[in-house]
Amino acid sequence: MTRDYKTEIREDARLIILKALSAQTDERLHSGFLARELNRFGIDRPREWIHGELDWLAQMGAITVAHPGGSVVVATLTEKGARHLRRAIVIEGVERPARPGE
Repeated sequence: MTRDYKTEIREDARLIILKALSAQTDERLHSGFLARELNRFGIDRPREWIHGELDWLAQMGAITVAHPGGSVVVATLTEKGARHLRRAIVIEGVERPARPGE
């Protein structure tokens, strides 16, 4: 089964988001920082698109989201999201991380 370009971008973006969250001491970031991180990898999307991906990840149980006010969303990694990054489980719709050393 082949994936289309839009699907590949979404799945890659979701993995980038999870990795960015895991790199933080408290495992959370707001959507503005996540937008910058995605842009670093060539994924330049509007805030609404990023919020949609955060909502999707929250529905899958990989993150939680908080709306502290304004147009900012704060995402926090969950244990399920961390398990995906460790390759202990697979969250369909999120690119699998490479094995260590690959």
